[in-house]
This record gives sequence, C-alpha cells and structure tokens, in this order.
Amino acid sequence: MNTTDIPSGFSFSGMSSGIKKAKALDLGLIVSDRPADCAGVFTLNKVIAAPLILTKPRIAKGKCQAILVNSGNANACTGNGGLEIAKSAVDLLAKELQVEDSLIAVASTGVIGEPLPIDPFVNGIPRLVETLSVDHATTVAEAIMTTDAFPKMASSSNGGDQPYNVLGLAKGAGMIHPNMATMLGFVLTDARVSPELLQSALQRGVHKSFNSITVDGDTSTNDMVLLLANGAADSTMIESDSREAEIFIQHLDRVLLDLAKMIVRDGEGATKLVQIKVVGAKDEDSARIAARSVATSSLVKTAFFGEDANWGRIIAAVGYSGIDINPNQIDISFNDVPVARNGLAIGGEQEAAATCVLQLPEFVVEIDLHQGKSESSYYTSDLSYEYVKINAGYRT
Repeated sequence: MNTTDIPSGFSFSGMSSGIKKAKALDLGLIVSDRPADCAGVFTLNKVIAAPLILTKPRIAKGKCQAILVNSGNANACTGNGGLEIAKSAVDLLAKELQVEDSLIAVASTGVIGEPLPIDPFVNGIPRLVETLSVDHATTVAEAIMTTDAFPKMASSSNGGDQPYNVLGLAKGAGMIHPNMATMLGFVLTDARVSPELLQSALQRGVHKSFNSITVDGDTSTNDMVLLLANGAADSTMIESDSREAEIFIQHLDRVLLDLAKMIVRDGEGATKLVQIKVVGAKDEDSARIAARSVATSSLVKTAFFGEDANWGRIIAAVGYSGIDINPNQIDISFNDVPVARNGLAIGGEQEAAATCVLQLPEFVVEIDLHQGKSESSYYTSDLSYEYVKINAGYRT
C-alpha cells in the first residue's frame, strides 16, 4: 500500500516477539502523533477478554493515541492475572512513548484460556517504538493475523479542498459471526470529525459490514473495531447532518465493507464469497433476518462448496427464519440465473446455468419475497472439508 494512502500523523510497527510458537509477526503498534478522537464497537459475547475490559472504558472517554495489539494469545479467561498483564503492557508502552496510559488501547487475538506472558512485551515494546514508521502499516496487518491467509488493509481518500485519508486494518478468518466475530479492526483517519459523528458512523458502518458477515456462526470474546480521527490533515471539523458528514460516511463504509468482504473471502477453508441479497421485503429488519438465516445455514453453505444449485435449502432457510412470508411468492436466482419462481422450480437449462454460477469464486444469491420494497444483504462463505481440518488442529 502506498504511503500516500496512509493518514497523516500515524506510524506503525510490527515484530516477532515470541508469543506465537512459530517465528512470525505477533506484536503490532499503531501510534498517532497527537491524541485522536475515537470511537469503538465491541463484541456482545458475555465472556469478555482482559484487553476489552481495559480498553472499552478508555475508548468511551473519547481519546486514544496508541493501539498495542498481539496475536497468538487472546488473553481471555485468564482472570485477574490476565488483566494485570494487559495493564503492565500498557504501562510499559506509556513510559516508552511518554504518553498517558489512559490514551493507550490494547487488543489481543488467539487461543483462549492460556496465560499471556509479559516477557514479549518487556523485550518487544522498546523495539516497536524504535521502529515506528509510516511505511510499516502492513507489518501491523500481518502481526494481528491468526489463521488468516493474507493481511487485510483497505483505504479511501477524499480529494478537493478538504483532502484526507481513511485507512483500515483488520484480521479474521474463523469464528466469524455477529456480533461481531473473531476479528479485530482498526480504522484511522487524519480528518477532523466530531466525536458524535465518529461513534454513530462507526456503529452504522459496522452494522452493514462486520455485523453482516458470517463464516461459521461463532462469536468470540475479543472482538473490537476502533476508529481514530487525529485531525492531522487540518481540514475543517466534520459535523453530523452535513454534506461533509455524508461524504465521510461513504469513505468509512467503503473501507469497512472492503475489509468485511476480505474476511469472508479468507474464511477458514473457504473457496467462495457469496452475497445473500433479500429484496422485496416488508421492511429492512425482515430482509436482514431472512438473509442472515440463509447465510448461516450449514446446509446452504455446504451446497455452495459442492457447487450444487440446491435452492430448496435456501427457501427452507427463509421459511424457518421467523419472518412472515408467502412461500408461493418467492423467487430465487444465482447472479442473473433464475432457479425458482413463485416457490416452484424453473428447471431445464436454468439448473445447469445456475451450477455454472456456483463454480465462480464470487456470486450473488437473490431472494425476492415480493412483499415490499426493502432489502438487505449478508456475506457468507462456503463450508469445506478444510474448515474442519483447520479448527480440529487449531491448538496444535
């Protein structure tokens, strides 16, 4: 990624600290040259890891200057000892950066239930700070990977009289399901954005992106998405309910959705990225419920892997979703190939054409309920043999 895409005032570093068994990048740092306004969205799992216990109230205060993140160990279900490790790591970084510890967020991802050692932080933090650079954003994206096959970064830039950049880094491949998923997301901008707009825009954006994806139906203990705006681009303040706010939201949504799609595309063992699009619903909530039901169906996902245009599994998932439907009005198509009309098979050459669609790495399943004008989409992956192999041996 070009340094021209990096928001001004942010620097990055990543390293191998020894947390992971294999020698791989596992410790990352993001630093703003000034305290940034911030917003956050966190997992709804009732079991919350130590980093979230520490970070959530700090983000709620609205200021953040640095994010310290490790992979290889979730520091979850580790009791008071895990919380003390997280606090000690933050204290070490605060002294090294010479900033207040309250301005540091901490995140972890990896195996649950294993103690997180402090030595990698003691030895690694000075090196992280020493190697901070605008050129090292990719090293952070790599350092937060667990079962990910590739680092995930996305950006969007605003031109004109008010230029600024929006950059997002994320990780996630398994345990992907709202709310949110085994994922971390860090979004940075050098725009000046009002705190109220930051939080509302992030919540809405996450709803349409990270909370509209599924790989395997599991929600983890460590999930967070943080948004930092440091104002280093020296643009005018972007306030809610303005044209500038609409533009900023468009940039943010683009970055979030790009990252969300990368996560599904990189789903453990996945070979396909599928958009489940429900149209013609009474309201958006009904469309979303139906889309989610189809996207999370193991039978539907295995049919995608087998490249079987089994629309019966799809209409069945709509039927048990809980929304009111008329099964005699439902149409289903794969891309632009219709396979069912008014709840009945079309058959013939359409079946073969639909099978060809399922052989593509990405496609859309459209379900028309013929009840109204509302629509919603979910993004899902197929469910393969490889998913079972990866997760059967995750700790080994």
